[in-house]
Amino acid sequence: MGTYVLADKLGEGVHGHVYKARDTGTGEWVALKKTWVRSADDGIPSTALREVSILRTLDSPHVVKLKDIIHTEKVVGGSRTQELTLVFEFIEHDLKKFMDQRTRGGLDMATVQSFCYQILHGLEHCHSNSIMHRDLKPQNILVSEDCRIKIADFGLGRVFSAQEGKYTQEIVTLWYRSPEVLLGTDGYSTAVDMWSVGCILAEMVTGTPVFMGDSEIEQLLLIFRRRGTPTTATWPKLTKHPNWHQFPSWKPKLVSEEFPELDPLCADILERMLQMDPTKRITANEALRHPFFLTRIQEGPSRDRSVNRLVAVKH
Repeated sequence: MGTYVLADKLGEGVHGHVYKARDTGTGEWVALKKTWVRSADDGIPSTALREVSILRTLDSPHVVKLKDIIHTEKVVGGSRTQELTLVFEFIEHDLKKFMDQRTRGGLDMATVQSFCYQILHGLEHCHSNSIMHRDLKPQNILVSEDCRIKIADFGLGRVFSAQEGKYTQEIVTLWYRSPEVLLGTDGYSTAVDMWSVGCILAEMVTGTPVFMGDSEIEQLLLIFRRRGTPTTATWPKLTKHPNWHQFPSWKPKLVSEEFPELDPLCADILERMLQMDPTKRITANEALRHPFFLTRIQEGPSRDRSVNRLVAVKH
């Protein structure tokens, strides 16, 4: 690996492994995402190439930094194989582990406010550069020791055009997937990311995912049960979705009814994120200017006092 010395394995996926390593030149810790190709004829996976392309476009304090790219080839048993290694800045935790380790029943509201603002800041940068993330979930949100947030894993990211395009439906982990994608549309927009942020915000508040379906149909039913079954009156283009049919009818519920303990401003922004009709969903840019982020929430019991640095910030 040249200037990088492997330490711990952090995780593994379909195409490779992620390691913690030390840069021998600078002494800094980095994360190495190693992708291998068993046959040279297969080529580097499109997810890795897409991630490289997107991360070279983005430059935000709330998007993980790609520091280096290493491409190697070797011959094993007479066959030529390739390996692509992406070198990232090392961040200590992801949001899922952060929540699992530090709380039961949700994070304190000051932490929720700070983390949500930072996620939106990074996402607004993506959207303003015509990039949808398409796989936002707590495991892809990194949290540093001083509570700085970085959006990571752009393997499912996609550049979009101003005109509505057609995109794959194989996106977003099920629990964070928007209703329009579950209903089979291929003409979605950045609103799919905002639905995911709403699910993450609710999870930070409650301490548990709010829509935990085992299948696409069960996921839809869970959403309809909590948010109300949509109609053409509330979602004019509803019946144009390929997977739409007559579902059980549940009455709409406000977020403030579902979570009466919520700060009213938090309930309002969450309501706007979890709109069924994507055209009515709040954008990242609009959300950053929401009053929820313009008022400092009294610090809760969290030991991470640094979370208050980014609250009460005017966009």
